[in-house]
Amino acid sequence: MAGAIITRIYEISGLITMRLLILFFLTLLAGCGSWSSPIDRIKPHKIDIPQGNVLTQDMLDKLKPGMTKSQVRFILGTPLIVDPFHPHRWDYVYRLEKAGKLVENRRVTVIFENDLLKVLQGDVVAATGEGGKK
Repeated sequence: MAGAIITRIYEISGLITMRLLILFFLTLLAGCGSWSSPIDRIKPHKIDIPQGNVLTQDMLDKLKPGMTKSQVRFILGTPLIVDPFHPHRWDYVYRLEKAGKLVENRRVTVIFENDLLKVLQGDVVAATGEGGKK
């Protein structure tokens, strides 16, 4: 009689263990089914990429017509593009990409006449009469 009881306990515990195992694997299988593909969720990290000359509005506000090339270079830095066929023109270009998407794109052209600053062109906001503050 004791042997039959022990055998019955082993059978019941085996069934419970088998049911728990099946339930566990079904849960795992259901969790895997929620992803279309694990490869689609894995993406490389994309860093911020600033390229060119960073130009702030404060820097542009400091420029005045009649400044020399060295004064302009001191304020804005060395131009990204100096065209050998147009030595009177300097181009400053700035691009910022964050996570692979273009966030900011600026282009400023400085024109000289007789080696003195004549005009700024491109992405320039005109300064107000109160010293460039808005």
